Amino acid sequence: MSHSSSLKAVTYAFSANLGIAIAKTFAALWTGSGSLLAEAIHSFADCGNQVMLFVGMKRSQKQATAKHPMGYGRESYIWSMMVAFTLFSVGGVFSVYEGWQRYTNPHELENAGIAVAILLIASGLEYFSLKGALTAMAPEQGERSLWRWFRETHSSELMVVVGEDLAALTGLVIALVMLSLALLTGNTGFDAAGSMLIGLLLIAVAILVGKEVHSLLLGESDETIRQEIQRYLETHPSVAKVLNLWAINHGNNVMVAIKAELQGDLKVQEAVREINAIERQIKQTHNRVKWVFFEIDNAD
Repeated sequence: MSHSSSLKAVTYAFSANLGIAIAKTFAALWTGSGSLLAEAIHSFADCGNQVMLFVGMKRSQKQATAKHPMGYGRESYIWSMMVAFTLFSVGGVFSVYEGWQRYTNPHELENAGIAVAILLIASGLEYFSLKGALTAMAPEQGERSLWRWFRETHSSELMVVVGEDLAALTGLVIALVMLSLALLTGNTGFDAAGSMLIGLLLIAVAILVGKEVHSLLLGESDETIRQEIQRYLETHPSVAKVLNLWAINHGNNVMVAIKAELQGDLKVQEAVREINAIERQIKQTHNRVKWVFFEIDNAD
C-alpha cells in the first residue's frame, strides 16, 4: 500500500467526519438525543484520530539516522495505537457512560424528526467515506477477504480508517433504530440504550485494532513475502538449504534476514557474487523489501 493511498483515505475520512460531527452536535443539542450525542462524540474523536494518523504518517517518513539506521517506519504503528486508545476511551467508554446517565436520568426528545434526517445524511457521508477507504485498500487486499486483510495488513493507518468507518456506519444504524423506537414507543430508554450499544461497539473495534497494531509493533512477519522468498531460494542453484528466513514489517518497508547453506563447490568470490545477485533479485521482485541480510552457515 503506497503512502499516497493511505494519505488519501485519511484525508477523505477526516473531511467527512468533521462535517458529520458538526451536524450531529447541532442535532443532539436541539433534540436532547443521547444516541446522537454519542455519535457526535464518536465523530469528533474520529477527527482527532485522523489528525494523529497524519502525524504518524508524516513522522514515519523521516530519514534514517545513526541512532535509528532503519528509519522511523514503525512510528505510524505507535500513533495508530494511540488512536485505538482514544477510540476506546473517548469514543467507547464515554458513550457508555453518557448512555447510562441518560437511562438513569431520562430526558424528553425534542425535534426528533430533525435528528432522524441528520442521521440519514450522516449515514450517506459515512458510506462514501468507507467506500473511499475500501477503494484505497483494494490494491493491497487483492483476493483476500476483508477480515483476512485486516489480520495481515502492514498499513496500520488504513486499518484504523476502515475500522473506524465500519464502526461509524454500524453506529449510525444503531442510532437510527433506537431513536426510531424511542419515537414510536415514547420510551427514551431506547435512545439511552442506543448510546450504550454504540459505546460497546467502539470498545470492541478499539480492542481489535489495538491487538493488530500491537502485533505490528512487536515486529510482525509478512508471511506472503517470506513464503515467496523461501520458494525462490529453494529453487536457486547456488543454495543448498535454507536454514532460516525472516521477513519483518517495518512500516511500509520489510527487512529480510536469511541464513542459508550454499553449494560446497563455490569459491569465496563466487559466493559473494551469488549472494549479491540474490539480494538484488529479491528487492526487484518485492518493492517493499528495503534491507536484505544474508548469512552463510551450515546449521541454524
